[in-house]
Amino acid sequence: MGNLIVSLSPHAHGGDSVERNMWGVVIALLPALIVSFVYFGLGAVVVSLASVAACMFFEWSITKYIMKKEPTIIDGSAVITGLLLSMNLPSNLPVWLVIVGALVAIGVGKMTFGGLGNNPFNPALVGRCFLLVSFPAQMTSWPLAGQLTKYLDAETGATPLSIMKNAIKTGDASLLDNLPDATQLLLGMNPNGGVGTIGEVCALALLLGLAYMLWKKIITWHIPVSIIGTVFVLSGLMHIANPVYANPFAEILSGGLMLGAIFMATDYVTSPMTHKGQLIYGALIGFLTFVIRNWGSYPEGMSFAILIMNAFTPLIDTYVKPKRYGEVAKK
Repeated sequence: MGNLIVSLSPHAHGGDSVERNMWGVVIALLPALIVSFVYFGLGAVVVSLASVAACMFFEWSITKYIMKKEPTIIDGSAVITGLLLSMNLPSNLPVWLVIVGALVAIGVGKMTFGGLGNNPFNPALVGRCFLLVSFPAQMTSWPLAGQLTKYLDAETGATPLSIMKNAIKTGDASLLDNLPDATQLLLGMNPNGGVGTIGEVCALALLLGLAYMLWKKIITWHIPVSIIGTVFVLSGLMHIANPVYANPFAEILSGGLMLGAIFMATDYVTSPMTHKGQLIYGALIGFLTFVIRNWGSYPEGMSFAILIMNAFTPLIDTYVKPKRYGEVAKK
């Protein structure tokens, strides 16, 4: 058996920290955020600013006055929650609903469990799903891109996911002809209707964020690739078996799949620690997303799939727990 050698101090610091990683994620979100401002204009700006400001305020006030601790909003986690919450909302959502979502995300999804590092569920998705089940009409109204000066009175239209859902429901594969092509979906252009939430508008911008985080080693490839790969394979098989199901490129480039796979499912606190666990976690998120999208009540299933698998993260970590140094394998 080899010896564990620990040298005398000082030790080299890897340069990694909570603040560095959190603000790195904020930088990675900037391309998608800028594109959303270009596509949706005033609505995206109002919703994003309101969400970030509300999340920071609620975290500061709860930490200071309820938990009686020193506020730590400078670590960037509240900003990320605010940005991710806004990216999961339509650009015409009233400010008061954005504030309610922020309160649930921070107050219930995060601070109730003790703050950063203790929450079992992704806070932004807790806020988003609360709004979705409580205010379904407002949360499923999708403004058309290009209405830069309109906010609450923006015209709305059908999203690619709703077109796919109608095709399955009616059994009419010709409805899929109304879907944008892969290039349009990659760039967030839907000439026939709504685009979706603020963060869904451009898959290319989200992929740029993924490339940045991989470059900076903020995340690894295991969760995003396993989610996207699982949905791609399942949708490809179903499309071959029955053309009423959309092609795999439409599935992975539509809705919140890219946003969820890259920025939501990869949350450090709520995802497995090991690479093997992350592959299992991602594959099951992809499977649940595909099932909910195609046979559930909602056209989108990404948020629900991630929250369900957040609950299973401790079990996955237990199952794939690495062997301790010096541990003798059981016979």
